Amino acid sequence: MAELEWLGIVRHGESTGNVAAAQAENDGVELIDIPERDADVPLSPTGREQAAAVRHWLADQPAGQRPEVAVASPYLRTMQTAELALDGLDIPLLRDERLRDRELGILDLLTTHGVQTRLPTEAVRRQRLGKFYYRPPGGESWADMALRLRSLLGDLRRDHEDGRVLLIGHEAVVFLLRYLLENLTEAGLNEVARDNTISNCSITSWRRGADGTLSLADFNRVDHLRREGATPTQEEEVHAEPV
Repeated sequence: MAELEWLGIVRHGESTGNVAAAQAENDGVELIDIPERDADVPLSPTGREQAAAVRHWLADQPAGQRPEVAVASPYLRTMQTAELALDGLDIPLLRDERLRDRELGILDLLTTHGVQTRLPTEAVRRQRLGKFYYRPPGGESWADMALRLRSLLGDLRRDHEDGRVLLIGHEAVVFLLRYLLENLTEAGLNEVARDNTISNCSITSWRRGADGTLSLADFNRVDHLRREGATPTQEEEVHAEPV
């Protein structure tokens, strides 16, 4: 199969939903106070600063090492991140719904405490099945996300052979790209997810090696944020879930 020269992914900048979710978890309440649907949650002011720092990082790359195209989740927070990060850089931006965040179904806007209190049977089922295979009613499992991301990767390899592609997505997407590109097992993916929280506007990338396959080059990198005076943040997505 054809392969890319380089693939990178930036998690979106801090969103107002990230801030609200962190506050709700800290307060021990059942519901996260987010008025918008998940697809319409915008960046926070900090998130906009983080996205601008990604732009500086991209602008500093030699011409031959910049991405040739960027592909973003259509959610508002990812599109705002992409637009700020690519401003004036002449890198075309595409949208692809296969990069969207995980759909949570009946768990939407519930904290961990909220799931245990309002949906105890689901909490037990989730614990039994684990993060990778648990699918909340009306929502997706990580395995469901992996299927759509596998499809996206196939299209990128076909359409951008030997190219450099930057993705702008969500925390779960970063983990699942590692699962797919590095041929991790479920246990290996769970270990990575348990030990790491993906920072907002962090950079994770893979580079093609001598064997012709993509190998991890950077994971959850945030030095570009500190260099530009942007505050690194590590808030979870809009609900916390044990691995």
